[in-house]
Amino acid sequence: MIDFRPKKLDVYIFRKFMTTFFVALLLIIGIVIIFDISEKIDKFVSHEAPLKAIIFDYYINFIPYFINMFSPLFVFITVIFFTSKMAADSEIIAILSCGISFHRMMVPYLVAASLIAGLSLCLNLFVIPDANKTRIEFEGKYIKNKTTSVGRNVHYQIAPGEFVYAESFSSWNNTAYKFTLEKIEDNKIVSKLSAETAVYDTLSGKWRLKKYFLRTFNEDLTDNIKSGKQIDTTLALTVNDFYRTEKTVETMNYRKLEELIATQKMRGDADVKYALIEKHTRFALPFSAFILTIMGVALSSKKRRGGIGWNIGIGIALAFTYILFLRFSQMFVHTGVMPPGLALWVPNILYVFIAGFLYKIAPK
Repeated sequence: MIDFRPKKLDVYIFRKFMTTFFVALLLIIGIVIIFDISEKIDKFVSHEAPLKAIIFDYYINFIPYFINMFSPLFVFITVIFFTSKMAADSEIIAILSCGISFHRMMVPYLVAASLIAGLSLCLNLFVIPDANKTRIEFEGKYIKNKTTSVGRNVHYQIAPGEFVYAESFSSWNNTAYKFTLEKIEDNKIVSKLSAETAVYDTLSGKWRLKKYFLRTFNEDLTDNIKSGKQIDTTLALTVNDFYRTEKTVETMNYRKLEELIATQKMRGDADVKYALIEKHTRFALPFSAFILTIMGVALSSKKRRGGIGWNIGIGIALAFTYILFLRFSQMFVHTGVMPPGLALWVPNILYVFIAGFLYKIAPK
């Protein structure tokens, strides 16, 4: 039976893990920021971005986004680096020779991985959405060219039995053109409201329909027609519904993301896939800390003649492969091959088997 009581060895491995992880994190973040500044300096100058905004609105909010995106790489490189060093110094041999099993030696590794996974999950759920909102606003203002968003041929189910259509939508004046609202009950159309334009009032939250035409259908197959120059109405629809992008979901906390998914599923909105991808990625990515930690220990616990360079090379290759596979798995969702709940977990499922195989053949 494995003794899980803390030992000096646990503290030693845990301290090495966390120290190496955060030192590597700081070094790589510093390098990335330097390269990013050199790449974007011309745009900062041409758009007259204030220094305060560059530091606090962009780079301070860029750091948690970057940490989370490449946390699997940081974890894997950390484990490969300091475990290879321990193996090269014959520390792994000494540990196993003292009667401590390989399974027991893994305990502090998994405790550290749990801490990093918890940190990544907290960043995903509570910190990064707000940080992304400020960062994306900065990018739209100072880095990317500002263009007027126009949605075309928009079809939405805004409520059970209520369907909206707009030929086009302009964010410049918050106006939908060739607007139609249809109400259907028991597979029969009850009313049809059409308007040349529908203007959204941001203060009242109402839509102002101009040159409208309302046709109501009765059970006796007769209909009533009403028209006018202008009418105000409240709809379960806002201007944000017309030009949400895949980046919009990155700015939502978990509660708002769940609300958006429920709304888009009810409306039959095809863009719900972006929200579902974001939701499952937020949980799948932190779980990778456990998989890559086990793989890293299994690969680097054996002393090699070539030193730690070979282990680090293999570690970087596998970590980049995992990140690439995680991004590529999103294509399974876009092409309809797999549902998001499965597609985003396929890399973890595959690498669990790889980690299990490497752990089985690791020297014990």
